[in-house]
Amino acid sequence: MKRVLIVGAGKGGTALLKLLSQVDRMQVVAVTDINSDAPGLALAESYGIPAGRSWEQWIHKKIDIVIEATGQEGVFQSIREERDETTVVIPGSVAYVTAELLEEKEALVQKLKRQTDNQHFILNSIHDGMIVVDHKENITFINPSAARILGRNHQDVLHCPVQEIIPASRLPYAMASKHEEVNKKLELENGKTVVTTRIPMIDESGSVIGAYAVFKDITEVVHLAEEVTDLKEVKTMLEAIIQSSDEAISVVDENGSGLMVNPAYTRITGLPEKDIVGKPATVDISEGESMHMKVLRTRRPVRGVRMKVGPARKDVLVNVAPVIVDGKLKGSVGVLHDVSEIKSLTSELKRARQIIRSLEAKYTFDDIIGDSPEMTLALEQAKVGARTPASVLLRGESGTGKELFAHAIHNESGRRHNKFIRVNCAAIAESLLESELFGYEDGAFSGARRGGKKGLFEEADNGSIFLDEIGELTLPMQAKLLRVLQENEMIRVGGTKPVHIDVRVIAATNINLEKAIMNKNFREDLYYRLNRLPIYIPPLRERIEDIPLLTAHLIQKLNEDYGRNVTSLNGEAYQCLMDYPWPGNVRELENIIGRAMIYMEHTDEIIKPEHLPTLKKQEDTVEPGRTASGWTGETLQEAVDDYEKKLLVEAYRSHEFNKTKTAKALGISIRNLYYKLEKYGLDKNSMQYFS
Repeated sequence: MKRVLIVGAGKGGTALLKLLSQVDRMQVVAVTDINSDAPGLALAESYGIPAGRSWEQWIHKKIDIVIEATGQEGVFQSIREERDETTVVIPGSVAYVTAELLEEKEALVQKLKRQTDNQHFILNSIHDGMIVVDHKENITFINPSAARILGRNHQDVLHCPVQEIIPASRLPYAMASKHEEVNKKLELENGKTVVTTRIPMIDESGSVIGAYAVFKDITEVVHLAEEVTDLKEVKTMLEAIIQSSDEAISVVDENGSGLMVNPAYTRITGLPEKDIVGKPATVDISEGESMHMKVLRTRRPVRGVRMKVGPARKDVLVNVAPVIVDGKLKGSVGVLHDVSEIKSLTSELKRARQIIRSLEAKYTFDDIIGDSPEMTLALEQAKVGARTPASVLLRGESGTGKELFAHAIHNESGRRHNKFIRVNCAAIAESLLESELFGYEDGAFSGARRGGKKGLFEEADNGSIFLDEIGELTLPMQAKLLRVLQENEMIRVGGTKPVHIDVRVIAATNINLEKAIMNKNFREDLYYRLNRLPIYIPPLRERIEDIPLLTAHLIQKLNEDYGRNVTSLNGEAYQCLMDYPWPGNVRELENIIGRAMIYMEHTDEIIKPEHLPTLKKQEDTVEPGRTASGWTGETLQEAVDDYEKKLLVEAYRSHEFNKTKTAKALGISIRNLYYKLEKYGLDKNSMQYFS
């Protein structure tokens, strides 16, 4: 017994249900319809047959036949995709015909002649063609519509092999494979195109007894679709795409009159749609030839043409292509690109590439730790310097963080998207320093690279160069550097042609440049060029209150480096750090914290005094009396500064506080004297403390 699922409880489904319920070999297991008021649902319930709205819950319950009686192609396709391989799905059109035939069969039981007349009427009135073949592939039935589509006489076709009538027929294949083929396109010998569905007919024993095909002539539909391709339809199809595109698009007809523009086009040209649509293609052009008109004349596309459009004379690049249908020119389509946007995007891309390529400047002002008054003043001065193009001179002892300041100044400046080049003037051999800084020409010296080489100043063009240990430069190199600062140009080693550069110089030193000037080791004119914006970075001993912040930052950094989980120092350890003079400054502090963490147990989280290396207290380091060697415990820089301060006091007092005479006697400039007085906080009122 075949298990049948009826999908669709309308007229066709209801008729099928009535007849199938009387057939012994057919068991209707369920009837479904999305319309809960469908008449077939109520009839099914009266027969004791399950009824519902969803066919999906029945499709896999050993269903042999699914009759799709909705007549909707989408439903038929969904059932075919969801069914089991052994389940036969009968499409809506066939189900309808089958319903009518079964209905006629029921009437035949009551009145044979009346049923026969009705059957002939139905078959003759069906617009779709229908052919049935037996197991020997001979045609046993063909309706008038099929004979008309094939261009054959009805009687001449009956009982003939189907492939003699339709050589390309796949009904034999459908019988051999026992699989239906739905909505397949087929080209007939008479030039007509049909869409056909082929279904094998299988009896209760599983034997193939024949097959039938239902097909529709779509030749006229195809011809109509090919003919309806004029510019109006093209406009309709493209309008949604054009209006939503970010590209500026305009369309004109074959006469050059505007048909449509999108919002992006009106934004670039500055002209509203009403001033362009229906107007000549030249209406929006401020400078240049209309590419629409040129394309309409030549029937050839143009690309990358520069012109100006709109009242603002916006600079654009234009691409225009003709619209040709069936060999006839119907108009043209143009796309505009804003050149200013292209330039802006190119510039941004260039800057991004430079950042990715170099990534030289690593630190910002957020990486500089400290909120003491001394460090706050230095940070404020550095931020002012970052906003100006002036040269910056960073002064301070070794380990105070001069390089961090240099990084931060560059990253805060307008040059942050360009290169940041670092040079340690004391780390490069004197014989190589000039060629490294200024580059060299081809053949400048033995071993020179063929074609020459750019120097670090050229590499830093439009960016910043950080010259650390500037005081270590020789006098000849100082002269060359002075030329770069004064003229913004340099000459390569072995070359004669000046090279213009735009570089912001950030210099740093830990020596007393004023003392070096007095000793003729540093050029005074270079000093004034570099000292436009001096920034004094205080040593750690002058900002002891920053140690808690610094240690917290260093612990977090070193935890990541060493894979530890140290949280802080205890009070005694902090006191040890606060009492130490820190001659090595922040660099020494990082060393001390790192050494302590290395010697701690892996589970320890608090740094204690026993973890720290031996640190002498400040009062123990600088002894009141000299040692046997005459050293009082101060650093060399402290001793030099102390001597310089005392010398200034004595000279200033001996010349009755006359700055000009004092500077002349000391052999320094008046500006240098002012700087030193300010550095040591000396004025006439303070001299009483140095009597």
